[in-house]
Amino acid sequence: MSDTAMMARRRRLLGPDVRLFYEDPVHLVRGEGAWAWDAAGRRYLAAYNNVAQFGHCHPAVVSPITRQAGLLNTHTRYLHDGILDYVERLVALLPDAITCAAMVCTGSEANDLALRMAQAATGQRGIIATDHTYHGNTAAVSQLSTISPPVGGFAGHIRHVAAPDSYRPLGGSAAFTLAVETACASLIADSHGVSAMILCPLFVNEGFPDLPPCFLDPARVVLRRHGGLLIADEVQPGFGRIGSHFWGHQRAAVVPDIVTMGKPMGNGHPVAALATSDAIMSAFRANFGYFNTFGGNPVSCAAAIAVLDVIEGEGLQAKAAQTGTLLLAGLARLAEKHPMIGDIRGSGLAIGAEIVSDRRANTADAATCLRIVNAMRQGGVLMGSNGIHANVLKIGPPMAFGPAEAALLLDLLDEVLAGL
Repeated sequence: MSDTAMMARRRRLLGPDVRLFYEDPVHLVRGEGAWAWDAAGRRYLAAYNNVAQFGHCHPAVVSPITRQAGLLNTHTRYLHDGILDYVERLVALLPDAITCAAMVCTGSEANDLALRMAQAATGQRGIIATDHTYHGNTAAVSQLSTISPPVGGFAGHIRHVAAPDSYRPLGGSAAFTLAVETACASLIADSHGVSAMILCPLFVNEGFPDLPPCFLDPARVVLRRHGGLLIADEVQPGFGRIGSHFWGHQRAAVVPDIVTMGKPMGNGHPVAALATSDAIMSAFRANFGYFNTFGGNPVSCAAAIAVLDVIEGEGLQAKAAQTGTLLLAGLARLAEKHPMIGDIRGSGLAIGAEIVSDRRANTADAATCLRIVNAMRQGGVLMGSNGIHANVLKIGPPMAFGPAEAALLLDLLDEVLAGL
């Protein structure tokens, strides 16, 4: 079946406007490591994939999944070692106060559950998020995104604060803290109170702003003073991707009350979790009879355990740091040649390059950024874009990405930019 026929079939069976990447969509049929192949046999370098966190079809993950699937797969109302073994290892990687977890299937579920948990623990309803974020697609977390506002408008207990922007500074940590203080006061004045602020500690969707350590700490102090909890959404920065640290909140030098995670946790297998303190979990359990049929099933736990084994056993966090250093240095060299690169930022294998039409005025150029993404796809490298102004090249490859792959990406990007 041709790609045109497949897209028509997709439209008929899935409905309209189901998004595909690239002007010329890619029909992938196979993946291995940092590479994927289309139906015609063409190979692509995956430079935008934190689902297969350290590479497609890693045998050390595939094997435990298939072995456990052939042995037993059921829910957590039966005793099973798998979920206990995994959570014990997971919380050992988190702040000391975080001692327990609830396992679910997707990051959306984890974030939805985190909001409910914060409301149960604080007795308040108010939630604060940044104004260019994305935390999932349930009814509750879709209220947090201004990118696709909910039908009927935002609920009264939601407040949005301006996302940090290191390239076009809005006043730094002091301004962000003041915005959080104002949001708290507004929620209290409207009798919602303050239950939580949720954010990605690396602000990936906002375009990887380069923030100093402890940028978030004053805002957390304000939040705590008003009784609120801090939720760190680690779906994108977590599990060693950023190289310097295992979690984004560690790099941000802030201690969250609740940590959520998803995509990279199973290297492509649908597994996610929320981790928190015993006190917060107990408050939630006392108020809700929560159960998730597939969350924490033995097959998902086998996948999640294997992911931790591979990250540790293959030294992938250190490799991400080394490759990220090469990418940042290479992008800096390209910026000297191509003035449309206005700024470069990120850490490890979570890197952004801001595309501008006027470097002196920092003028965002989303159209050219999109042209670059599509030209890279035509050249065999898959990457994306994001940012407050939709003009940041998003480089987030699997952790199988190494120096050779970095060099290939940089060479092609140089060629594409020269062509523009």
